[in-house]
Amino acid sequence: MNDFPEFMKNPLNKIARESQHTSDIEGYVFDGADGSQACFWKCFQDRASTTHCHEFDEYMLVVQGEYTVIIGEERFRLLAGREFLIPKGMPHGGEGLSGTRTIHVFGGRRVRRMPEIDP
Repeated sequence: MNDFPEFMKNPLNKIARESQHTSDIEGYVFDGADGSQACFWKCFQDRASTTHCHEFDEYMLVVQGEYTVIIGEERFRLLAGREFLIPKGMPHGGEGLSGTRTIHVFGGRRVRRMPEIDP
């Protein structure tokens, strides 16, 4: 597969651009009953995310392509099938190659949906 299934890309779940730390990506979010969120992103061009941190843990899995997690001076290259845990409060960024798809699960509310959809 080169994309997430259509049912996962319902416009009602589309992530607002201002909730993303990387330009030119497309993302969708699903909310857990406990306040956690699972996000699915696809990168359309080689892109880097800005350095940021969260008040909760972040788990990520590379589904397709390549993503490099950057923490300080350390770089962690993740290929398809690799996973990574970023502890809460840890400043981090990353670089994704065109066509990369990732799944991120956050221990809290990380993103907002498109403004016309998000309550």
